[in-house]
Amino acid sequence: MESQRNILLIGLLFVSFLLWQQWQADKAPQPVAAAQTQSSIPASTVADAHSSDVPDADSAVPETVTASKELITVITDQLEIKIDPVGGDIVYSALLAHKLEENGDDPFVLLEQTNDIYYIAQSGLIGRDGIDSSVKGRAHFDSASREYKLTDGQDTLNVPLTYVSDKGVTYTKVFVFTRGKYNVAVDYKINNTSDAQLQVQMYGQIKHSIKKSESSMMMPTYRGAAFSTADVRYEKYSFDDMVDKNLDDSTLGGWVAMLQHYFVSAWIPPAAEKNIIFSSVKNGLANIGFRGELQDIAPGAEKTISAEFYVGPKDQKALSALSPSLNLVVDYGFLWWLAVPIYKLLMFFQSIVGNWGIAIILITLTVRGLLYPLTKAQYTSMAKMRNLQPKLADLKERFGDDRQKMGQAMMELYKKEKVNPMGGCLPILLQMPIFIALYWVLLESVELRHAPFMLWITDLSVQDPYYVLPILMGISMFIMQKMQPMAPTMDPMQVKMMQWMPVIFTVFFLWFPAGLVLYWLVGNLVAITQQKIIYAGLEKKGLK
Repeated sequence: MESQRNILLIGLLFVSFLLWQQWQADKAPQPVAAAQTQSSIPASTVADAHSSDVPDADSAVPETVTASKELITVITDQLEIKIDPVGGDIVYSALLAHKLEENGDDPFVLLEQTNDIYYIAQSGLIGRDGIDSSVKGRAHFDSASREYKLTDGQDTLNVPLTYVSDKGVTYTKVFVFTRGKYNVAVDYKINNTSDAQLQVQMYGQIKHSIKKSESSMMMPTYRGAAFSTADVRYEKYSFDDMVDKNLDDSTLGGWVAMLQHYFVSAWIPPAAEKNIIFSSVKNGLANIGFRGELQDIAPGAEKTISAEFYVGPKDQKALSALSPSLNLVVDYGFLWWLAVPIYKLLMFFQSIVGNWGIAIILITLTVRGLLYPLTKAQYTSMAKMRNLQPKLADLKERFGDDRQKMGQAMMELYKKEKVNPMGGCLPILLQMPIFIALYWVLLESVELRHAPFMLWITDLSVQDPYYVLPILMGISMFIMQKMQPMAPTMDPMQVKMMQWMPVIFTVFFLWFPAGLVLYWLVGNLVAITQQKIIYAGLEKKGLK
């Protein structure tokens, strides 16, 4: 009886978790601006790569500047980037090592301008002598070439863009690409050939059409902004939040980012400098960015102002190298403290076996092995509770509806027989956080995107295309149920619910990532084996 209640408890906790996370995703109403951009982005917006608010000191709204049609293309071993010479903005990025579809040829595109999405990264110089202004518009850079490519044997690639102001000052915007990396150094080299001191301020911002996260109860994903300050290591700032209130936080270091499932773009200004983290919304387009410190350049002097821009997968190692807190964009939820060691253990196993599916099986065996003492205590407690059923029935007949006396008598009986009525719940309560943490690890870890296991399972991050694993999981759950006979005093309605639990769980798991179903299936098989071993020992003690 206790075992059946535990399974019902699992189901209740599981469904409650799914409902809670879906509520988290949907609790805020979609703003009107977002609704207007769901189907398509206005053509005028797509055609204008510079319609965002340049964060001038006077906060004025800039004039619209028509985007250049002659984009500069940069190709490295990891990225294909397109830069607009008007402003020097990154308006397109394709991740060459990550395909759009499994076994496909087309790369995954992160930054782009289409009828459905507008997503670009801008940077510039503002201030008294800035070259990007709400009045004059954006700087028009010159480039020696329209195409740059990282060649074999070349570790870094510099893409210089030049602008000469009407005062004769030369501004060189240099994009520095590095082999094997997704971060791009953006350097402004200013040669003050004038006879007056210059004062400029660098900014970087990410502009994204307001778009509601496309998620379901089984696969919730976040699409929106996030930022970090000296006081707040990681904070999501959704499109709804942006509509409600603009950010304007002063901090040492910090970063800003736009997130989506598996991928991220982020500006990381110098950690030792004081920056302003800001956001804004205009014409259905959300903007999050930073403004750096004011920089003075003396007459005849040269100065370089820099920031890093990352555009790629949520690679925790690469992100941590740019900022100690940037890896938090891989969001494991409230159980992050448990998910992080699970992720590290999963990575360790994968480095040994070279297969993510086998690594998940090893994780399952490890978890079940660690919980074995508690599992044994659980089944022992359940066996003792079953042996007490006749005595409990006698107490019920003795005390009838007197709940107080019945409760006292039951506690005395438990104490006398050395039985803990809650002994069967502890392993279940420990397994659920582990299950939820692994769920987030499989959901958030880009390493598992398009990761094959064997046979028909070619992507562990999505559902089993033929539903074989969920059905096998349901069968294993049914076998476990049959190994634990129903107590004769069990309520008929509860018996019916128990009989339907394997079916209900199978239906739920149909849409779960194959890697998670594999974990649960292997866990059930291990549990069945453990039950047989434990029950055999209990029979010798006369407890079963």
